[in-house]
Formats: sequence, C-alpha cells, structure tokens
Amino acid sequence: MLSILTTLQAKGHVTAQALADECEVSLRTIYRDVDALSAAGIPIYSERGSSGGYRLLDGYRVRLNGLSSTEAEAMFLAGLTRQAADLGLGAVAASARKKLLAALPAEMRPGAMRARFHLDASAWFTEGESLSLLPLIADAVWNERPLRMRYRSKAAERERKVEPLGIVLKGGVWYLVARDGGGARTYRISRIGQLDVLDKRFEYPADFDLEAYWAGSTRRYEAGLHPNRAEIRLSPRGIAMMDAFLPPYARAGAEISPTVDAEGWRQVTLSVGSYENAALDILRFGADAEVLGPPDFRAQMAEITGALAKVYA
Repeated sequence: MLSILTTLQAKGHVTAQALADECEVSLRTIYRDVDALSAAGIPIYSERGSSGGYRLLDGYRVRLNGLSSTEAEAMFLAGLTRQAADLGLGAVAASARKKLLAALPAEMRPGAMRARFHLDASAWFTEGESLSLLPLIADAVWNERPLRMRYRSKAAERERKVEPLGIVLKGGVWYLVARDGGGARTYRISRIGQLDVLDKRFEYPADFDLEAYWAGSTRRYEAGLHPNRAEIRLSPRGIAMMDAFLPPYARAGAEISPTVDAEGWRQVTLSVGSYENAALDILRFGADAEVLGPPDFRAQMAEITGALAKVYA
C-alpha cells in the first residue's frame, strides 16, 4: 500500500494494471488495497474510461515513513553534498537531509547522522575549476530556458545560443549538454564566459535521453582520440603493467596473443592516439616493451630512444 501511495504521488495518474505490474501483484489485490487506503482516509479516487486510473487529491503528500535501514542508507549515499553546493542547492540539500532524518525511526537516526560515506569526485592532482555560472546554468536546465553565452573552445572564442538539455559531472569536471540548432553538443562549463539566461522557454525534446547521449558521446570521443592501431611486444612484467600504464580505452580494446615467444614475451595489438603521444605511453614500460609497427610508430620510438641514449651516454 505504501508503494501504491508513493507511485501515485510520483506519477500523478496511474492505471490499476500499471500499479499491479509495478507492485508485482494481481489486479484484485490492487482493487482491495486501494479500497483499504480509501477507507483509512487517504484521498485517493478513480477515473473511469479507456484512460482511467487512480489519482491522489491534488496537494496531498505521503510522509516518508516505512523506510528500512538499507533504504535509508541508500538515500544518504545519494546525498552529494559538495556537488549540491556547486549547483547552488547546498541549503536545500541540507534541509532535505534534516527532513529525512526526522522521518526515520528513532533507533536509525544515530547511525544516519554520522558521516560514513564521502564522495570526492575530483581527479587527483587537479585544481578546482571556476563554477560561478553553474547555478545559473542548472536553473536554466530545470526551467527549459535558452542560454546566450561566450564559449572558449581550444580553437577560438565565440558567442553561442543554446538550449540546455542537461548537466554531467565527469571526473571532477562539469559539462553542459545543449542543443545549438542542430544536434546535442557538449560544453565544458569552466570555459563559458559571459552568460545570459533568456526569458523565453524552449520545448525539451521528448526523445532525448541524457544518460544514453553521454554514453554514446564518450565512446565517440575516446574512439576519436585513438584512431591508430599499433603492434607491440610485452614481457611478462609488461603484460602485468598494462593496467597501470595504458589508458582505459586502449586496455579495453587490446588484443593479447596467446602465443608466447622463446623469451616469454607476447604480442599485443591496441588502439593508440598520435604516435607521439603513444610513444610516451609505451616509454613508461621501459625495456619491457618493443614497438613492432606500424613502421612510422617504430621509427618514432627509435628517434626518441636514440635521443635519450645520447643524453645518458
């Protein structure tokens, strides 16, 4: 019955069949439990017809109760304090946390009040970015308001007018996903200069899925950074060092030959970026790696190692 209440509160209008599917019970059970809720004074009413179903009286809200200890723990794990503050929602998040604490049974409050989980989403050895515009951008995302901004890309800086579709935090960096008249694009928020939130609203695309877009965009970006294939030989120690020395995308697509040569080395084929950048990755292996090809890549390695030999002669 609590599931019925929270589902109606979250979705508004829900059919009996949808409730039965979500709660994994029969239609007869839904009818019985809805009657019991109504008899208990819950303002729930039905609408007949092909588009009928159940609704709660407008304005009625279910209090948070009936939480198990594991459910409460899961809700506190979702409390990203630093990230809420970056979005301008620090006070709101703190207020919500207090309300959740008040709704918990008394025996569960001491454990919930002690900080046992902390998320530090920033990357190691990096400085914090300027995020003064992030709350404005977040508000525009929620309220579906277009933005006019000065954006500094690696190539140039120019004014853009975009429709903000979502915000992503990746490796300690905040990104804006927005539509600029064509398809969706990704903008690093710290590179946004002057920003104006426009008064008019735009229609959010019904078929846009932020998570799916980001997954596809990430795959395309990583593939674009690794357009070449290379063949290398690795010693047993080199094979063991792949996880530490190769980028995740290169590791994921690496093909390691099962054949071991007379020295115990194996041939590995993997995706790499420019040969200059790839050489820096392979040099980390020291004498435990040899580049076999393509010829241009092997020549690049020979040039670098030859120069190093002169330095250390």
